[in-house]
Amino acid sequence: MRLRPLTERCPKPLLDIGGRPVITYAMDHLLSIGIERFIVNTHYCSDMYLEKFPDRHWRGVPIIFRHEPILLDTAGGLKNIEDLLAEDQTILCYNGDVIADLPMEGLLRLHELRQPEATLVLRSSGPVLNVSLNEREEVCDLRHALNDPGIKSCLFTGIYAVEKSILQHIEAGRVETIVSILIQRIAQRQGAVMGVVIDDGNWQDIGSIEAYERLKTRTDVREV
Repeated sequence: MRLRPLTERCPKPLLDIGGRPVITYAMDHLLSIGIERFIVNTHYCSDMYLEKFPDRHWRGVPIIFRHEPILLDTAGGLKNIEDLLAEDQTILCYNGDVIADLPMEGLLRLHELRQPEATLVLRSSGPVLNVSLNEREEVCDLRHALNDPGIKSCLFTGIYAVEKSILQHIEAGRVETIVSILIQRIAQRQGAVMGVVIDDGNWQDIGSIEAYERLKTRTDVREV
């Protein structure tokens, strides 16, 4: 909705930047840490994904497209791919309208060491600082829902790792955001959600036509 009229006939992740779809920047970022397959949730103009990826691969890595006739949002979308995760435990999630080249090793290291249900990639600065961290690097609040400011307020990048076990807390077919699920888990179990602050590298959210036009003119984006 925010990028109309650009998205009247094209889903936002397939908008062109640097001669290729926005989503391929996320894919390249994930490939840099060894991802072996992609699962892409589709809804609006879903047929265009096969036009852009007719062989269902990107740089030789398979892509599974899972259509949502009713848009299920971020938590519902995860639940909707549960049957595809039989051999997986950890899932790396990446919003389709983000372009970033953050070093991801810190995310993988912290998630493996602490083994929470979810680990969020955060930034120290940005337009919306509504993720609260405590002194143990635990996320203690999201969007001020729990009235716990912690010791640091951060921006959520839309990049995160979750364990498959978190899916048991999501109702199949229900339209629900991952934020609401994470707030529930934070309230129910200390340390369920961790945060890792990564201020190195670039991060851009394509949340407006102005942001999209700025990215289109940046030569360094084409080189990510």
